[in-house]
Amino acid sequence: MKPVRIVWVLCFLLVWSACKDKKESVLPTEGPIIEAVYASGFVKSQNQYQVFPKSGGTIRKLLVQKGDFVKKGQIIASISSDVSRLNAESAGLNADFADYDANTNRIREAKVGLELAAKKLKSDSLVYQRQKRLWNDQIGTKYELEQRELQYANSKTTYEAAYFRLKELERQLKFNAAQSKKNEKISRSLLADFDVRSEVDGKIYALLKEEGEMTGPQSPLALIGDAQDFIVVLQVDENDITRLQAGQKIQITLESYKGQVFEAVVQKIFPLMNERTRSFEVEAVFVKAPNVLFPNLSVEANIIITQKEKALTIPRNYLTDQDEVWISDKEKRKVKTGLRDYNRVEVLEGLKPTEPIYAPR
Repeated sequence: MKPVRIVWVLCFLLVWSACKDKKESVLPTEGPIIEAVYASGFVKSQNQYQVFPKSGGTIRKLLVQKGDFVKKGQIIASISSDVSRLNAESAGLNADFADYDANTNRIREAKVGLELAAKKLKSDSLVYQRQKRLWNDQIGTKYELEQRELQYANSKTTYEAAYFRLKELERQLKFNAAQSKKNEKISRSLLADFDVRSEVDGKIYALLKEEGEMTGPQSPLALIGDAQDFIVVLQVDENDITRLQAGQKIQITLESYKGQVFEAVVQKIFPLMNERTRSFEVEAVFVKAPNVLFPNLSVEANIIITQKEKALTIPRNYLTDQDEVWISDKEKRKVKTGLRDYNRVEVLEGLKPTEPIYAPR
C-alpha cells in the first residue's frame, strides 16, 4: 500500500473516532410549558341511551329508520302481543260484568227482601205486644204468648240478616267493580308496553333489531341521542384522578379531524372507579365543537393541570431518574424541576440558559 493512502486511512479513523466520542448536547430553552393528564375516550350524544323494550316478543313493525328524528313518547317499534291483547279484552269484559251499575237488579232484589222482612217484623211485633196485653189480663195461654214471642224473635233475626246481606252485597259489588277496573287498567298498561317509545327528543343513531326478530327487556332495540349536543367521555387513570377538578381546560384531538385541536372543559368527575380498568370516568363538554360529530368517535385528550407562558425547559430524556443532568463528559449536576409534559421538563434551579447539557450515557 502506498504511504499516501495509509495516511488518508489513518486520518479518517482519527476523525471517525473523535466524532464517535463526542456526545450530543443541547441548550435549555425558554418558552411555554403545559403540565397535563393524558386520557382517551369517545364522543357521546347528549341524553344518549339504548332503548330496551319493557316486554318480550317478536318485532311486528319498526316505525322509524336510522337517522330519523323522534319526539319524546313517539312509538318507534311495535311488538306482537296476541296473548296480552286477549287478556286485555278479557279484563274489559270482566270489568263490564262486574260494574256496579250493571248489578242494580241484585241490589233491588236484596232491598225487596229487606222490605218484606221489615213488614213481617212489624206485624209479628204487633201480634206479640197484643198477646202480652191479653196475658196481663189473664186471657189466653202462656204457650200462645211464647209462640208469639218466638215468632217475633225469628222475624227480627230474619230482618237483621236481610239488612246485613244487603250491605255486604253492596260492599262486594263495589269491590268487584273497582278490582275489575284495576285489572283492566293493568292489562291495558301491559298491552301498551308492547309499543316501544322514545324517552327523549332526539335522533335514531342505530336500530339494533329488524322486523321479525325476537326482543325483550335484556335486548337493546335502538340507540337514541341528541342530534346537536355532544359530550366527551374520558377514562382517567387512578394515579391521576386526584389532580382533576371541574372547570379544567382540555385539549382534544379526534381521528376524524387530524391536525386539529379542540378545546373542552371538565364537567363531571364520576367518583366510582372501574375495577377492571383501574380508571375513572370523566365527562367533558366542548367549548366549540366540530361542525359534524357522531357518537363513539374516538378522542385523545390532555387535561391541563398547570401551565406557564415562560419557563426554562430541557428535554425529558436528558434528565436522569435522580433529577440530574450531565454538564460535561464526567460531571453531573442536581437540578430542581417543576412542570413536565411528555417531551420537556421545567428547570427551576441548578442550570442557566447558556449552559449546555449532554445526553445521558
